[in-house]
Amino acid sequence: MTTAAEPGLFARELRRWRGTRRLSQLDLAIRADTTQRYVSYLEQGRSRPGRTVVLRLAESLGLSLRERNALLLAAGYAPVYEESDWDAPHLAPMRSALRSVLDGHMPYPALIVDSHGRVVETNAAFALFREGAPPELLREPVNVRRLALHPDGLARRVINLPEWGRHVTEALRVRARLSPDPELESLITELESYLPPADPGSDYVGFAVPLRLWTDDGELRLITTLMSIATATDVRLAELHLEAFLPADAATADLLRTRAERSALPRLGK
Repeated sequence: MTTAAEPGLFARELRRWRGTRRLSQLDLAIRADTTQRYVSYLEQGRSRPGRTVVLRLAESLGLSLRERNALLLAAGYAPVYEESDWDAPHLAPMRSALRSVLDGHMPYPALIVDSHGRVVETNAAFALFREGAPPELLREPVNVRRLALHPDGLARRVINLPEWGRHVTEALRVRARLSPDPELESLITELESYLPPADPGSDYVGFAVPLRLWTDDGELRLITTLMSIATATDVRLAELHLEAFLPADAATADLLRTRAERSALPRLGK
């Protein structure tokens, strides 16, 4: 199925993405199993690609499913990847499986977020991150990045906020460089405005540091693991990430187990 597309739009988008990925025409041609001349013709608008070629170029550029759909539209083709609501009936098996993963991570915090940090689902231990936060930060959909770094949110209890906060924002900047997104850029600017100056010091080895969090029970030290759904063919599903926190020491593990045993903590999300 073809659709009306703005003349020259595909050529501009192909040039833009190739520049964003810092690939030469030859590099892209080799990845897409075509010729540099053909890529040049496409970028000049002298050739119209078939849908299969557009998808092959999009894959070679490492585009997300949402970006692949947009490139198809630019070339005059209908999107091929569906975008479902999280509550869609056909996603029920996936929702069930992901909730099992979240619950299986207890007593450690875990959550599912979208590409902009909006919370989709959490396990009970995630209540640790909501303690003391004002209602405006907990209004659904909760943005976990804002909750983490806002001065009235988790940041009040983060012992190493300058370093850990920049670990959060730098990870978002890497994503924004790969997939430019005005909404994400705006969020990053907001989050960075919350952070105090950082003085890395002579032993600085990067901002990938454990989260040091103060609680009424004592200090927690947590590291983060990320999981994406790599083989998803649904746009919304492909943009979800499961973020699981792990104890960085035995004291943290013991404290989190004690918290879980002490109370039945509420789940956030649908």
